[in-house]
Amino acid sequence: SVFTAVALALGLCLALGAWNGFLVAGIGIQPIIATLILMVAGRGLAQLITDGQIITVNSPAYKVIGGGYWLTVPFGILIVIGVLAISAFLTRRLALGMLIESVGSNAEASRLAGIRARGIIIMVYAFAALCAGVAGLMISSNVSSADGNNAGLWIELDAILAVVIGGTSLAGGRFSLSGTVLGALIIQTLTTTIYSIGVPPETTLLFKALVVTAVCLIQSPSFRAKVFRGRGRAKPSSAAPEQKVKVTA
Repeated sequence: SVFTAVALALGLCLALGAWNGFLVAGIGIQPIIATLILMVAGRGLAQLITDGQIITVNSPAYKVIGGGYWLTVPFGILIVIGVLAISAFLTRRLALGMLIESVGSNAEASRLAGIRARGIIIMVYAFAALCAGVAGLMISSNVSSADGNNAGLWIELDAILAVVIGGTSLAGGRFSLSGTVLGALIIQTLTTTIYSIGVPPETTLLFKALVVTAVCLIQSPSFRAKVFRGRGRAKPSSAAPEQKVKVTA
């Protein structure tokens, strides 16, 4: 029964991810709007199904997903390594990664070059939803319950922050799997440090928001141009009088 429940959950995630991809690639809805609609609707539907109650899960086999061990190694770590290995193989060992980066940089140019941009986008959204489903199963298993209101709340901020810190541009294009893993470790270290020094958990969101803002500003070409342009103008202005004095002498 646990295997059936997990398979149904992941199958539903694939279908919803493909639907999001269709909304973005087929209809032309902004990605942030399409995913936001599904996030809000998904939480509302989950609370409607559970009647707003927290469903407790007592299956020992289900608890292994997020809190169990295999050969003294946390099973969640093995899941992360497996998903990361599959992602690295598909995107770095095959031409699929180059096609994804091409479509992410310019979908229209990729389509004119003969790449099925819509199919690539739908496939990427479906795979991302599958990964989100795996993360949801791990969280649900770790707390031994299904909470449609609080489980995984604001975790999308951690996901975005990990990707941004890892060097992936929010505008699309090139991406880094190893950088994303490093970003996730940094986020978890930041969260653990904040908890250990006694800062209230509600303040964690503020720290994360500040980090997201700083990283986005650093990645912004216009912001970098203004900052470095200002520094570049300061140097010639200070050297100009010296050069004029030498010529006069």
